[in-house]
Amino acid sequence: MEVLDVLIIGAGPIGMACGIEAKQAGLNYLIIDKGALVNSLYNYPVFMTFFSTSQKLEIGGVPFVSINPKPNRNEAVEYYRRVAEKFDLKINLFEKVLAVKKLEDTRFEVTTSKRTYHAKNVIISTGFYDVPLLMGIPGEDLPKVTHYYKDPHLYAFQQVVVIGANNSGIDAALETYRKGAKVTLVVRGSDIGPHVKYWVRPDIENRIKEGEIKAYFNSEVLSIQEESVTIQTPDGVVTLKNDFVLAMTGYQPDFEMLKKLGVQLADELCNIPVYNAETMETNLPGLYLAGVVCGGMDTHKWFIENSRVHAEQIFKHIAVKG
Repeated sequence: MEVLDVLIIGAGPIGMACGIEAKQAGLNYLIIDKGALVNSLYNYPVFMTFFSTSQKLEIGGVPFVSINPKPNRNEAVEYYRRVAEKFDLKINLFEKVLAVKKLEDTRFEVTTSKRTYHAKNVIISTGFYDVPLLMGIPGEDLPKVTHYYKDPHLYAFQQVVVIGANNSGIDAALETYRKGAKVTLVVRGSDIGPHVKYWVRPDIENRIKEGEIKAYFNSEVLSIQEESVTIQTPDGVVTLKNDFVLAMTGYQPDFEMLKKLGVQLADELCNIPVYNAETMETNLPGLYLAGVVCGGMDTHKWFIENSRVHAEQIFKHIAVKG
């Protein structure tokens, strides 16, 4: 069986950056992803604008030219596709990794939905957008509930409850409101999230102040019914007439693979994996982490712009090992 020098799990921007480094180093590599190219970005809202400038999202030294300084989701998806074409990256899409096993001869055996691979090194560069944080409440599995928001047109003239006060929730509330939805925002804290984009914050605050978007702070959803939502507020229990629930409660990386492999966790509550900050290698020799997965449950720590360097660190270490 062919033995790859490097197998990269995840075809997001950081996984692609690792692939570029592998190709430039002349290594035999392969990138595998269970979904589309840059699958997490593909699932972003259609009209989303990044917080970062286009320059900070560049990989492989390829300029990212956008109409505005801060690109949108569609521009980013197109940019990364063009980068994959430019470098002719070896990528297998829609191939799910089922298991990763460390063999006695130090190689890794990676089993996917399509075949089995052997590799000297494995890089896990999976994102966090594929696994939503569930609320664990009655009715969360109803068809009218979604943890992913794509396009506001679907919710025109509907009664919409948006749960969450970070960027995804605020964007959903504002965009659906502007398409004619009657929007109610339910927030567990006392204010809008601290990470909300600075140019969006005044907009949502004014909409709430003017009563155009109803907001319940220090509140949480208790249950969801076919035609209503029940929430606990500081003033008691309130039941709202409702057509759709957008549960923008956050996302998390898929940690099951790390746990099965035996990667040590510095903080099991937050699922923060142990790795060498200089080489990105875990306690398992030859197994590396790159991107947002390094932060565990703290998904506000690593982004494209500050984790691009992980690829360089990893391949510098692989070159030293020989």
